[in-house]
Amino acid sequence: MEYTVQKLGQLAGVSTRTLRYYDELGLLKPARVSSSGYRIYGEAEVDLLQQILFFRELGIGLEQIKQIVTDPSFDKANALKEHHEQLLDRRRQLDELIRNVELSIEHAEGRINMSDKQKFEGFKQKMIDENEKKYGKEIREKYGDDTVNASNAKLSHMTQEQFEEVTQLAEEVKTTLAAAFKTGDPAGDLAQKAADLHKRWLCYYWKEYSKEAHAGLAQMYVDDERFTAYYDTEQPGMAVFLRDAIHIYTGVIQP
Repeated sequence: MEYTVQKLGQLAGVSTRTLRYYDELGLLKPARVSSSGYRIYGEAEVDLLQQILFFRELGIGLEQIKQIVTDPSFDKANALKEHHEQLLDRRRQLDELIRNVELSIEHAEGRINMSDKQKFEGFKQKMIDENEKKYGKEIREKYGDDTVNASNAKLSHMTQEQFEEVTQLAEEVKTTLAAAFKTGDPAGDLAQKAADLHKRWLCYYWKEYSKEAHAGLAQMYVDDERFTAYYDTEQPGMAVFLRDAIHIYTGVIQP
């Protein structure tokens, strides 16, 4: 079956403007253009749009999606299987949070007693699952399964106070780093304070701290575009600045 841009937009629940933008990007081209100038989409384009929307639902950017779907090795069946696994992971996370809310309601109504640890289990497990999905492969290759498993266990056993402290500390790292970045000096007092705060934040997760591991992680922030994107969201170049500050702080320069 064939669709005009308007009919395909109605079918998929997206705007015609979005479909035209996908065409401009070279992400989703119509099968043909009619003699009247209408974009016409066929079955292959419908399937591709479904894949694009799956990737968008998982938070993947358009440029990355384009690289994926235009790769000659792209396998639609394998992509669908991966989507399925990721959606199951998301459902497990939501089920955990829903159960946590249900227990909290029962606790508020006086029907059960809920420990402080239980109150935060859903949030902590969600954090662990998301970190594993995003960075697990690289971190495990760099530091080993035992180190990563120990870090996850340390997070899951945090008390309410510890969880609140590390969450606040993460925000303090970002705030201090942003202020330090404006000075342009990774060796300055503010930048070194940011590096020290970063160390304190790491110590909530790591079984033991080492300067070499800290410096190695800072280098990964620059080498891996996903880490870089996290720190460069507010200001491009911040990941490199943090790397330089941590290398100065630790006295360890990565090759």
